[in-house]
Amino acid sequence: MWRHIASNALTFFIVALFLIGGLVAWGAKQYSAEGPLAQAICVRVASGENMRGVRDDLVAQGAVSSGVIFGMGADYSDKSGQLKAGSFLVPERASMEQIVDIVTRGGASTCGTEIVYRVGVSRNTVQVRELDPATARFVEVVSFVPGVDEEPAEYATVAAEADTRFSVLAAEGTTSWQIVTALNSNPLLGDDLATIPDEGTLAPDSYSFKPGDSVASVVERMATAQATNLAEAWSQRADGLPYKTPEEALVMASIIEKETSLPEERGKVASVFVNRLEQGIKLQTDPAVIYGVTKGQGPLGRGLRQSELRSLTNPYNTYVIDALPPGPICNPGQASIEAALNPEATPFIFFVAKTAVPADGHLFSDNLAEHNENVTKYRAAVAAAEAAGTAQPADETGAN
Repeated sequence: MWRHIASNALTFFIVALFLIGGLVAWGAKQYSAEGPLAQAICVRVASGENMRGVRDDLVAQGAVSSGVIFGMGADYSDKSGQLKAGSFLVPERASMEQIVDIVTRGGASTCGTEIVYRVGVSRNTVQVRELDPATARFVEVVSFVPGVDEEPAEYATVAAEADTRFSVLAAEGTTSWQIVTALNSNPLLGDDLATIPDEGTLAPDSYSFKPGDSVASVVERMATAQATNLAEAWSQRADGLPYKTPEEALVMASIIEKETSLPEERGKVASVFVNRLEQGIKLQTDPAVIYGVTKGQGPLGRGLRQSELRSLTNPYNTYVIDALPPGPICNPGQASIEAALNPEATPFIFFVAKTAVPADGHLFSDNLAEHNENVTKYRAAVAAAEAAGTAQPADETGAN
């Protein structure tokens, strides 16, 4: 009888092992299988939160098919205790295994709320925005002009949250003075920078930072990026350009940056100035003259005076000098640097704005008669805009 009982027990034990093994295999397959999410979501992990809380949140949002399997998988992979605080983007159809990796691998948050300090050519703004997981696009929550608008309550609330991300975005065409002045006034950055970097040496782009980072650390990253941009573009430059050094090309790039904001025009604008240099024609570019007047410390806010266009004391007065100005007039973006070093091949030596709206682009010509006709069209467009009350500040109309 005991033999019979022992045999039955062994059989039961073997069957149980098979059942457990099958259950484990099924669970492992579910853990690594495609998940039920129909669209991406943002999962927030608070500081000090445990995996159970995250699991419950994921179940509530329909991101995992089984909280039990999710928890067991996290435990088995020894990741339950490796949660990282932050907001993390979980893509559609992500498996439980992928989700565990996302919330434990560390690094910067990949979704949630971000505060962007924008350094612009004419003004600075602060924007609070939030990533919409469904579209992978940021949606503005609130924005304001520091020093002008009252600081919104939403800004203070978001800035105090542990998982908020911060970045500085310097626009193309901003000057080094504008960038450093804005960074020094940022309440979240420490150790103001006392010196202004050379004009043109900072790459306009977006740079993330953490509260308490020094201004110098952000500026150093900008300078490194610009040096890389210039070196790469110089190594791939076209033959026969009228620049002896990368620094001269940077001067040209800064002029191109200030003359047009349209990507499709950069190559043509570059060709105009290259053609002028090669033919010994003065560049006659207003933005350079303006830089000599303002020293890069903000927009001029008015049109140039005839006395300023005739000035012999302004080294940036391209209506007087017959070469490139002595240095860059802003910090150009990568596209303008590339245009300066690979301009289009055109016969153009003149251009003027099409309308009173700078974003409408320019009219190009290769002879003075046609250029004068284009100037007449431009002045008529400005007069019509002024009569309609839609005129914008005087455009820097370029070579003329």
